[in-house]
Amino acid sequence: MESSVPRERKTMAPNSQSALKRWLMLPVEYFQIYGAFFLFGAGGILFTLFSAILYPILPRESGARFGRAMMARVFRFYLFLVTKLGTFKADLSALDALRNEPGLIIAANHPGLLDAVLVISRLPCVVCIMKAEIWDNIFLGGGARLAGYIRNDTAVNMVRLAADELRRGQQLLVFPEGTRTRAKPINDFKGGFALIAKRAHVPIQTVFIETDNPCLSKGWPFSKKPVMPVTFHVRLGKRFEVNGDVGDFVSDLEAYFRSELPPAK
Repeated sequence: MESSVPRERKTMAPNSQSALKRWLMLPVEYFQIYGAFFLFGAGGILFTLFSAILYPILPRESGARFGRAMMARVFRFYLFLVTKLGTFKADLSALDALRNEPGLIIAANHPGLLDAVLVISRLPCVVCIMKAEIWDNIFLGGGARLAGYIRNDTAVNMVRLAADELRRGQQLLVFPEGTRTRAKPINDFKGGFALIAKRAHVPIQTVFIETDNPCLSKGWPFSKKPVMPVTFHVRLGKRFEVNGDVGDFVSDLEAYFRSELPPAK
């Protein structure tokens, strides 16, 4: 006679289930991150080709306005796509308060590769100062030239062009660190942005870009998969006027940024 005692069911251990789930999600996560990189590259090439056609046709002033507005739309659409993809998540609403303010320098920290994309996506009239290698880059160069962004080749020329744009009522995006942050919370500041502000007689609005992930930071290998979604949060800081010695102002502003941003863990 068979026993009426029910047989024990073998179940997978919780740790094994978790490991299997992580393994099954790997292809999805790699698609999310490399899909985002592919979209950025492909979109950059298409916009560069489009801009190369328009650049010799449009008058410089109206062409620059059109290029800046298009750059903002392209970046905003890109962020929409990668948010839907689940790669990134960004809260940029604080920047909307600056949208219609003329003659303003926007000074932000620089934790990652997408910082300019984040800011430009919300501010369609902003002008950027770009390194020569980015200006010549196949993904961004054509759009940068059409938008009238400022090439950082010589300091004297860069200061003059930036001050002229500000006097015409444009906004100027600068990263006082000069490059992406190497040592948290920030790198030492360069002084060119303060000289521009003093020469153009415009205020400096501080902006803090915060992220929970080192993805796209200086030294981050593209082959390394981050935890997704990578989140970004942008908040506004204080507004400053450059009075007195430029070097003293830069030191004080750097100290303010250090006090507002979390130190390295």
